[in-house]
Amino acid sequence: MLELKNICFTRDNKKILDNINLKIDEDKLIAITGPNGSGKSTICKIIMGIERPDSGQVILNGEDITNLSIDERARKQISFAFQQPVKFKGITVYDLIKLSAGKDINKKEACDILSNVGLCAKEYIDREVNGSLSGGELKRIEIATIAVRESKLTIFDEPEAGIDLWSFNNLIQVFENLQESKKSSIIIVSHQERILNIADNVILMKDGKIEKIAQKEEILESIEKPCCRIKRGENNG
Repeated sequence: MLELKNICFTRDNKKILDNINLKIDEDKLIAITGPNGSGKSTICKIIMGIERPDSGQVILNGEDITNLSIDERARKQISFAFQQPVKFKGITVYDLIKLSAGKDINKKEACDILSNVGLCAKEYIDREVNGSLSGGELKRIEIATIAVRESKLTIFDEPEAGIDLWSFNNLIQVFENLQESKKSSIIIVSHQERILNIADNVILMKDGKIEKIAQKEEILESIEKPCCRIKRGENNG
């Protein structure tokens, strides 16, 4: 489904990604982990078009999308969830869900979507997506906007960042439900062992390179080192 070929990326004379080659099949949940600064988030931003590689190709279903814009990639059913969800002053949760859906949906449908991510719909449907919402609430609303889209590939960049433990615990179920219901591929950048545990495969990054791609058990054994120790379920802050 998705293939990265010989991807290199440099910023401020520092090589962030060094000749990355990667294939991600359909209907898979893939976790990317590794030490801070290893290139995890940069890979995802290149897939989405937020960053452009210095060299190499991004191939989606056989098509070279390396030079496509973010909007063009979104139309090809790629979605991206940031570490810190974007706030939209003056836009209600209901408005945002309708915009994400790309079609007119009624409030009952929107409420069902909110309920699926663990929010009481009546309390949130007419609220503005602004600073009055907590990090966990914003994260759930962002996931709801992704769930309503017809995405074939969804990318989550450290979804546990800045949320409370209760919200994190429920995120795990949300990811499993999202993949099961949409039959789509999901990429999650995370340091959390509990997220790695639900992945089909885990990619271990180090110094801008893919050090290993394996099942979670093998990866977890290889990363029990101070430089890249995985966090075991606590809030990543």
